[in-house]
Amino acid sequence: MADLASNGQNGRRLGRYVEFIDAFSERIGLAVSWLAALLVIVICLNVALRYIGGRSWLALQDLSWYMFGAMFLLTAGYAFKHDRHVRVDLLYSRYSARTKAWIDLVGIVAVLTPFCLLGMWTSLDFVANSFRILEGSPDPGGLPARFIPKAFIPLGFLLLLVQASAEAGRRWLQLREDG
Repeated sequence: MADLASNGQNGRRLGRYVEFIDAFSERIGLAVSWLAALLVIVICLNVALRYIGGRSWLALQDLSWYMFGAMFLLTAGYAFKHDRHVRVDLLYSRYSARTKAWIDLVGIVAVLTPFCLLGMWTSLDFVANSFRILEGSPDPGGLPARFIPKAFIPLGFLLLLVQASAEAGRRWLQLREDG
């Protein structure tokens, strides 16, 4: 599938949408990937303070959890784009490209989309309540603003859903080309 936007007006529009979302997911994934280096620094600093200085800062531990959560949640769409998600591949690898495209399309529409919508819907009250009370760490010395990393939950599901829509579009275009 060299050119996503190659067949018909609707195909061109869908192809441009897929390319736009792919580029968007790529930018998000690369931006968030820098948190990995910062996370290593924060963890090393916390360990050094604990073992060399004899004290630990709970704020650094909270920060490491916030960063890890952001990395995990915000890069789900990026991982999906690069086919780095979990897949039980016992039979899938033996199927033709067309059969794989149908399996992927049905899986995205019937499983992944409802999962993302459910994840967003069930997390909204949880996040809204956290914002309403301006939730912070319950531990003395912990970071305030726990509501900010909690907001990454529905945002992560949304980013995954957006990339899933692009992947469904890609499979649809592939099926039209092969059809």
